[in-house]
Amino acid sequence: MALKTYKPTSPGRRGKVSVVAEELSKVAPEKSLLLPLKKHAGRNNSGNVTVRHRGGGSRRKLRVIDFKRNKPDVPGKVASIEYDPNRTANIALVSYLDGDKRYILAPIGLQVGDPIMAGREAPIKPGNALPLTAIPVGTQVHNIEMVPGKGGQVVRGAGTSAQLMSKEGKYVLLRLPSEELRRFHCECWATVGQLGNVDHKNEKLGKAGASRWRGRRPVVRGSAMTPRDHPHGGGEGRAPRGMPPKTPWGKPALGFKTRKRTVADRFIVRRRK
Repeated sequence: MALKTYKPTSPGRRGKVSVVAEELSKVAPEKSLLLPLKKHAGRNNSGNVTVRHRGGGSRRKLRVIDFKRNKPDVPGKVASIEYDPNRTANIALVSYLDGDKRYILAPIGLQVGDPIMAGREAPIKPGNALPLTAIPVGTQVHNIEMVPGKGGQVVRGAGTSAQLMSKEGKYVLLRLPSEELRRFHCECWATVGQLGNVDHKNEKLGKAGASRWRGRRPVVRGSAMTPRDHPHGGGEGRAPRGMPPKTPWGKPALGFKTRKRTVADRFIVRRRK
């Protein structure tokens, strides 16, 4: 994994920094694990925009990822390490002994040809999946289940990992990438290792068009709008807000607490802040 800079032949090239991923295999994706991916442009099932500044972008297909790792004690081998346009981490194609093929998230150190397994007796090696109760204290893990059997939901971004801090009865304590300390049920499964593509956070797009390729549309400041479009709009010249910061719909922004207490609060030992 290395970073590549470019000669300033244009304003867009001047600031561009991209990731050179030498570990990726030069193969086409597995056709049986590809699905069409329809664009929704930030709209819900009623057609209303629920997330602004979305739309356009390059066409892409969905890679079916095995977050559950529900092939216990079936040995497999890594066939390829591939790029996934739908996530920041790279993915690995695993060919199992019974002929099945599945994509998993690729951790650091996983290479083509490496053996891989999921199960309670699996070795503690990057890419192997086990229940949290079978993983030693201090191990780095990713793709962690929040409900046993539901599949990994937490720690799935490039370069992230959680650390197993302690075991307390039927719960284990994990330190998440946000520095939050949280209890998980000991029967939740996780995958050993830190996710790869660590340099993703150092990537610089260089130009606005690169954001458009990713399906992100421009964001306009509220102070540049009219009063009918945003509470911060209007005024002669560059006017101050004249009020506490607000969203376009008049709700408080910047520091206003919106989180409601949930049942999951009892699992949080130390908050991320």
